[in-house]
Amino acid sequence: MNITDMSLVELKAGLENGTLSSVEIVRAYRAAYDADNKEAKPLKGYIEFFSDVEEAARAADEARASGDKRPLLGLPFVSKDNISIKGKSCTCGSRILSGYVAPYNATVADRLIAAGAIPMGRTNMDEFAMGSSTEYSCYGPSRNPVNRDLVPGGSSGGSAAVVAGGQAPLGLGTETGGSVRLPASYCGVYGLKPTYGTLSRYGVVAYGSSLDQVGILSRKVDDIGLALSVMAGRDVHDDTSADLDFSALARLEPAKIAGLRVALPKQFMEAKGLDPEIAGIFENACAWFRERGATVETVSIPVLEASIGCYYVIALSEAASNLSRFDGIRYGARKDPGEGYDELYVKTRSDGFNAEVKRRIVIGNYVLSTHFSGDTYKTAMSVRARIQRDISEVFKNHDVLVCPTSPTVAFPIGSKVDDPLAMYLSDLYTTFVNLARIPSLSIPFGATKAGLPVGVQICGAHFAEEKILSVAKAWEASK
Repeated sequence: MNITDMSLVELKAGLENGTLSSVEIVRAYRAAYDADNKEAKPLKGYIEFFSDVEEAARAADEARASGDKRPLLGLPFVSKDNISIKGKSCTCGSRILSGYVAPYNATVADRLIAAGAIPMGRTNMDEFAMGSSTEYSCYGPSRNPVNRDLVPGGSSGGSAAVVAGGQAPLGLGTETGGSVRLPASYCGVYGLKPTYGTLSRYGVVAYGSSLDQVGILSRKVDDIGLALSVMAGRDVHDDTSADLDFSALARLEPAKIAGLRVALPKQFMEAKGLDPEIAGIFENACAWFRERGATVETVSIPVLEASIGCYYVIALSEAASNLSRFDGIRYGARKDPGEGYDELYVKTRSDGFNAEVKRRIVIGNYVLSTHFSGDTYKTAMSVRARIQRDISEVFKNHDVLVCPTSPTVAFPIGSKVDDPLAMYLSDLYTTFVNLARIPSLSIPFGATKAGLPVGVQICGAHFAEEKILSVAKAWEASK
């Protein structure tokens, strides 16, 4: 088996039994990256492949020879361009952060590195994580490895593209409303959005602080469990982080499907825009549960019909507030016309942000202005509270909730970039998870007749990561 076809767990086994070295592993991924860049339509998942990777791999091999037993020693990972890696650029796919170098590690990266993992590069993203296609990037769009004329999804499309394309075994992304699960579905890999608080947000550039969460992309369920086992837990730098032990996730066992209680949201099954082929593949997923003795029940959650509107009101309001710090004064690009502070601020932000980010800032500020929008934000917060209550009620009687990850498969590059409403509707089935702050895993369940991947998501109650990963492992084992 080629190194680039191996999972993180398989690479770990190879390192531990001496059949592989870390240097061999990173060289294989570097070769795959270099070869892809010679293609007529390169993936462009990476923004930067770090130049010091081989040096770090050599040090890891020497440490292993000296008896170092850290769980991820010598294993590489990539991270989205909004996750800080000390000494590396962190631009969020935006001109406004051109030249900014992170002065410290994000906690999630720091914990992977402390466990012996090697940061291999930073990956492309929609600017400030605002998008569903990885087309809104100052570096240009990434491509889908299944069909390079299609988008990889977004905003963590760069990480999904390099993992699915055999250029990395593990990718970190971020989620505000589906930005890990959507590209996972489009590219045919696994994508986990953990419970809000499972992973620290310290060192991650904020989009919507009450919604943001770091997520994980991989080609095997066990890889996600292994990474999560060292990344999760309490962080003194993030008061929203949970003081829970996730170490058991490094040793996942397949769940017993017999007797499992599965909920299907009626509102999603009846939603307009669901592709018939995806509906058929999702029915196959439901049949898979039934055939193994699970109880599959349709449940009505009427408030879900308001989830995407509620999400965008809250997310854009928080984005407008968070992005006010990018002013050309403290860090990043500076466009100074020499006419005073106001002119500097306007010029820097006008030149530094792209059209989509500006659109979301304007909408967010409109919503936050009660003079113009009235009680829009307050209403959205009430709807969010209702979503949280109603989803919690579902998990009192059901073990997992299952639904499609996206209403469509990956779409052609450029087809929606000028149609923001069509782009926003890509998040139709994902935003309720972020609003409810529950965990959800997109699994690559099947493909259309054209061979395009289709994801199905398994959602759980708060901090039920082990349950949903175990269910996914049972499905993976049955393939």
